[in-house]
Amino acid sequence: MELGSHLAAKLEPFVLMSKSAKGAAAAKLVQDAISAQGVYFFAELLDAPNIKDLASSEQHQAYYALLQIFTYKTYQDYLQQKVALPELSQAQTTKLKHLSLLSYAMQQRVLPYSYLQTNLDIPTIRQLEDLIIEAIYLDIIRGKLDQKEQQFEVEYTIGRDVPHEAIAGILTSLEQWSSTTETLLQTLDSKLVSLSDHNTTKVLENTQHEEALNSVLKEVAERLREKQNASKRAAAGRKDEDGMDVDEPGGSNKNRKAPQEMVKMRTKRNRM
Repeated sequence: MELGSHLAAKLEPFVLMSKSAKGAAAAKLVQDAISAQGVYFFAELLDAPNIKDLASSEQHQAYYALLQIFTYKTYQDYLQQKVALPELSQAQTTKLKHLSLLSYAMQQRVLPYSYLQTNLDIPTIRQLEDLIIEAIYLDIIRGKLDQKEQQFEVEYTIGRDVPHEAIAGILTSLEQWSSTTETLLQTLDSKLVSLSDHNTTKVLENTQHEEALNSVLKEVAERLREKQNASKRAAAGRKDEDGMDVDEPGGSNKNRKAPQEMVKMRTKRNRM
């Protein structure tokens, strides 16, 4: 379940009752709404016709101003206007401090204890941490208390109501964000296409290089085989020549015997 999603319907009974409440009853309804447990959104009640009428009532206009603070503003805004506003009960004070914490958390994700103590008018760290822990249990904010660094690290927070006059500025910011995001996405798409083309070219180059390498290796292997075959043929030829040389000495020996015998025969004749 999304953080704070169960809180959206908490105001509905007060909006329904505002249709029949006027004057003092409407002012009392404002007091009941800002005191009610789990009610953190007030814009719909602030726009209710009978509640709007409080703004033009000299007797009850302070309650309309108080509802505005609970709808859009912070505890510091209440302190600045405190003289002209109804006094808060303990429950109302705690809720307004919770709402102020949400506003600060929407502005920055790391909230120093010193900053919160000053703006929420809380004298001790223990009291501040108790307030934050209570807000976490109420499911209106999530984060981590860092006692070592003396800060609250915000993870998630519910939103707050936005004044009508601020909507135009928010829309402008959203349009700028959308335009920036679109430009960023186009740049990323272009980069992805470029990377894809580069990878395709790289794969093709690697394939061509591998084919060329295989071709060279094949050619070298063929030349090596040819050289080996030529060496074998040359060796075989020398072996055949060596075989013919073995037969010739025998014949030459026989030829050499003939002169020796002729010498012996001549010697015998001379003796005779």
